[in-house]
Amino acid sequence: MSLLGNLIWLIFGGLITAIEYFVASFFLMITIIGIPFGLQTLKLGLLALWPFSQRVVPSSSNGGCLSTIMNIIWILVGGIWISATHLIFGVLLAITIIGIPFARQHFKLAGLALTPFGYRVE
Repeated sequence: MSLLGNLIWLIFGGLITAIEYFVASFFLMITIIGIPFGLQTLKLGLLALWPFSQRVVPSSSNGGCLSTIMNIIWILVGGIWISATHLIFGVLLAITIIGIPFARQHFKLAGLALTPFGYRVE
């Protein structure tokens, strides 16, 4: 079931979303300051590429204060807008019965897009 869900996800926008995350990750990694943020967008891109059967869990090596500071910077710079976009798509997809599994994936992406530091994808 997850293979079918992932294939449908890729056809209807998942591939485009993942490519956008990968391009953003590339441009963030050009600068030394942007490397940690580029790694997080890479993580979001991989999850956007194949979201079904993957979970977002807290990292075992919690970054502590540094993760909190990086999450605050992330939210202020653009994380709130990325998360809001996923929430809007999730609400629109949740209206239909067929779109509910895809809405759940958008909600998962929205949570990770808001605070990506301190979490890992399994």
